Amino acid sequence: MRTINKMLKPTIISISMATVMAGAAISPALGLIAEAFPDASETMIKLILTAPSIMIIPFSFLSSYLTSKITKRTIIMIGLVIYLIGGVGAQLMSTIELLLAFRLFLGAGVGLVMPLSMSLINDYFKGSERTKMMGYNSAFSNVGGIITMLLAGWLATFGWRVPFNVYFLGLFIFVMIFFFLPKGEVQKPLQHAPKEKIPLATYGYALAMGGIMIAYYSIATNIALYLEQNSLGGATLAGTVVSFTTVGGMITSLLLVQIELTFKRFVIPVMLSGMGIAFLLLTFTHSVPVVMLSVCMVGFGQGSLFPIITLKALDSVSFYQGDRAVALTSSFTFLGQFLSPLVLDGLGKMANNTAIRFQYGILAACVLTVVFISTIFLLRSKKQLKVKR
Repeated sequence: MRTINKMLKPTIISISMATVMAGAAISPALGLIAEAFPDASETMIKLILTAPSIMIIPFSFLSSYLTSKITKRTIIMIGLVIYLIGGVGAQLMSTIELLLAFRLFLGAGVGLVMPLSMSLINDYFKGSERTKMMGYNSAFSNVGGIITMLLAGWLATFGWRVPFNVYFLGLFIFVMIFFFLPKGEVQKPLQHAPKEKIPLATYGYALAMGGIMIAYYSIATNIALYLEQNSLGGATLAGTVVSFTTVGGMITSLLLVQIELTFKRFVIPVMLSGMGIAFLLLTFTHSVPVVMLSVCMVGFGQGSLFPIITLKALDSVSFYQGDRAVALTSSFTFLGQFLSPLVLDGLGKMANNTAIRFQYGILAACVLTVVFISTIFLLRSKKQLKVKR
């Protein structure tokens, strides 16, 4: 194990704060952006939020490839420069097309950085310490999410352009990386070693991440419109409500080791059931406190599911495939983020029902069905193990 300096943990954790802000940071301003560009469709406005994710996918794989050519520290610093230009520069655009172009540029920067924020944990930490760090990584990214979304909600009161300044956080992270992240080594695979294929299980974990993200990101893309449709509040309240997903995520991330020990093999269906119940509440409630409780419950699920599935994906491959495994799970995560409004809006149009409540009802049914099927599967596999013994 490598020598660890005191600032290494906060430095690695700070990287994830940049990635969690890729889209959701400006969600409170979506309503104002829609007003500024009245000719743009509702789906086009939502793409402002999710467009970065489509670029994250190829650049995540590029990032994992570059680790065999240059150091991870160099890749992260290049990614953060791109992140700053794409994030902050978007506010200067005068057309929806140029705004989308800068959001895509932001996604390229996040794609370079995202896989490395988790693979660095795999490089420097082992055992329960690795699980704790993965939980802390998720928790403190949620802290960053809370701060930036509340800040963005407040900045949105000054106009749709101002919230993009939250991306200046990338400059602070760049400074931390420059001073405190070890230069490291180029991660070349062993010479003459046969090329290993990524196991099918890893693809399964990646697919699960994508599906969970379609559900989870419906809060960021839909909550402002949900509050407006039901006359519950505006942009500032939307920022506060969305931040409650990160409150829930922060709690479960900090308790990740204890949650995993408590529920063991059933941890994934248990956390998913909380998300399913939350979407069910959003389908029927007309109360702001219940809405906040519901999005907090969605955060509970995300805060534990993402790090647990990432760890399972890492454990399914060899050490030198770790970056590829994280790139794969990250790519499916952001593919789910990108597809979230397209899939849910598409289902609403097919059913001739554009209400956000209807979309949350579909999610509740889908998530709870997955919980039922996965629980039956786990119970059967447990019985089979007992019979074999």
